[in-house]
Amino acid sequence: MRNQHAADGPSDWRDWPVGTRAVVRRRLSPNEALTSGKRWTDVIGVVVRCDTSGITLRRDPARPSAPDAGVEVRIAAEDIEATRILPPRPERRPRSQG
Repeated sequence: MRNQHAADGPSDWRDWPVGTRAVVRRRLSPNEALTSGKRWTDVIGVVVRCDTSGITLRRDPARPSAPDAGVEVRIAAEDIEATRILPPRPERRPRSQG
C-alpha cells in the first residue's frame, strides 16, 4: 500500500539522480559525538554520486561564503539515519536600496 503522504519519485536515497538537492542526517562517530555532545548531524547538499556503500554530497549551505561551501562529503550507508529530498535553492533577491 502506498503512503498517501509520500512524495512522488524515488523512495530510496540510492535511487536519487546526480544533481538532486537533499539533506542527509548522519550518525556521528563516537569521537565526534563525545566532542560535540550530539549523536547526529545534518548535511545539506547536492548529490554528486550514490551507490550501495553510501552517498556523496557537495555541501550547499545557506550562505555561499560559508567555509565549507562546495566541499564534497562522503557519508557511508551505515551512518545514514534519515534522508529527504529538498527543493532547489531559491534565487537570492538583491537587497532594495532605501
